[in-house]
Amino acid sequence: MTDREIPEQYLDGYTRILGEASATGRRLTRQEIESRRTLGEQAADAGHGLRALVGAHLAAARSAWPGTAGSADSTLAAMHQAIDAFAEGYERAQRLAVRQEEAARREFIDDLLYGRSDLGRLAERAERFGLRLSHAHAVAVAQGPNAYHESDAVPRQVERALIARFGDRSVLVTTKDGRLLCIVPGHEDEILPYFAKQAYAATDGGRVAIGRAQPGPGGVVQSYEEALNALELAERLGLDGPVLHAADLLVYPVLTRDRQAMADLVVNTLGPLTSARGGAPPLLDTLTAYFDSGCVAAEAARRLSLSVRAMTYRLERIHQLTGADPSDPAHRYMLQTAVIGARLLDWPARGI
Repeated sequence: MTDREIPEQYLDGYTRILGEASATGRRLTRQEIESRRTLGEQAADAGHGLRALVGAHLAAARSAWPGTAGSADSTLAAMHQAIDAFAEGYERAQRLAVRQEEAARREFIDDLLYGRSDLGRLAERAERFGLRLSHAHAVAVAQGPNAYHESDAVPRQVERALIARFGDRSVLVTTKDGRLLCIVPGHEDEILPYFAKQAYAATDGGRVAIGRAQPGPGGVVQSYEEALNALELAERLGLDGPVLHAADLLVYPVLTRDRQAMADLVVNTLGPLTSARGGAPPLLDTLTAYFDSGCVAAEAARRLSLSVRAMTYRLERIHQLTGADPSDPAHRYMLQTAVIGARLLDWPARGI
């Protein structure tokens, strides 16, 4: 765009203004300033570069200078006013274009994730943002301590880092409900881990969940929902690590698919713990630490800041109340599944 010849229409009246200002020493009138702004807006809308436009103004002034009588200072002052007004109009048009683009992107993302448009129309709009909905896509969702919006510095910083590393590979970085989203073609395995790294740094230690690549027009939605579910699971289960992969957490949706069956298991297996002194939570924490440490009592005690003797006592108390021995492989799976179910259902805090 910047290398194209600038049409004369964007310089309309410019040399006349310079000539009159030089001869009379006058300033530009309000109407002349507004006309320069209007021409700047039109040039921006036409796609001309500001650098080339300013160069055209300077070249026109230089060509007219030998025939311009009067004060050089007045001429330069008029040039400054004219070019400044022209640039103001140009920038005004650009800001409007940016706002319109952001609004269009937000509307597209809403329609894409909530199915508010027919697939044919949605596919056409998706191509504008580099997405081919007939292909598989994967989505990563980053959640930080703050809510992020399209025009914030953090999304732009992450997007610039991705473009610098991968160039134009049909990557869409946007925001939704205060979170950062990155949508990429399903075969681009390197991009989402890099997005996770950049988002973690930009959000001051946030957490990123990566959904699996899913095919077809609904693939973006499915991968997005997987990533959201992974973030929710991580919060409920207290999972460590800044990056979560939905593929690694598939067992949890399976466990909760029959919620009533899981609730029955939790109550029947762990219900007796509510009669212990201090209630069920301390003993649930004991079981969680024990299973997370590979059923090594000494390591579980360290994680809970307990002595090994206190840890052993708690495990024995659990055995007495529930009839299930955490150290017995025959009982361990049932207990561990019940503990996971309790965390997923927020039992006993919410009840069942």
